[in-house]
Amino acid sequence: MQLLTVREASRRLGVGYSTLKQWIYAGRVRTSRTAGGHHRVAETEVDRLLTTHGPRARGKRPSAQRGSIVAISGRNQLRGFVEEVRIEGVLAQVRLRIGDQLLTAVITRDAVEDLGLRRGVEAMAVIKSTDVMLAREAAPAVPAPRAPRRRPGNTRAASPRARR
Repeated sequence: MQLLTVREASRRLGVGYSTLKQWIYAGRVRTSRTAGGHHRVAETEVDRLLTTHGPRARGKRPSAQRGSIVAISGRNQLRGFVEEVRIEGVLAQVRLRIGDQLLTAVITRDAVEDLGLRRGVEAMAVIKSTDVMLAREAAPAVPAPRAPRRRPGNTRAASPRARR
């Protein structure tokens, strides 16, 4: 019997880690515990959950049942949670909260439906680009001490009478 970590099981089930932990605490998912007190989920339990809570049981389209991504070439992967989804026509605007930052992506409505994106769902932004811009905030300018201004060749202004 193959035992999975909670994170591995949540990925296979297509639910967030915290969602699966809540199911475990509520007694909806049977687990075993390691000597250190960590939960482990049997593959048979994952199969049971997929049949009762799987994509077909929730009425999703068959395309959502494809296998999980094992590896991807894009190295810029940012994990976060969906903050907002706005759908208009064939396009959708999805805001992903990554830490204290927001990332906005415009994708198709079909992609939103296939991925099951809605507020609170864990998602990953994969960024592939040939151009990347970096920026820094400017440090506050510290004014240099001002030296007194002098006129070249003339240390003291002469009065008009002294020149005669």
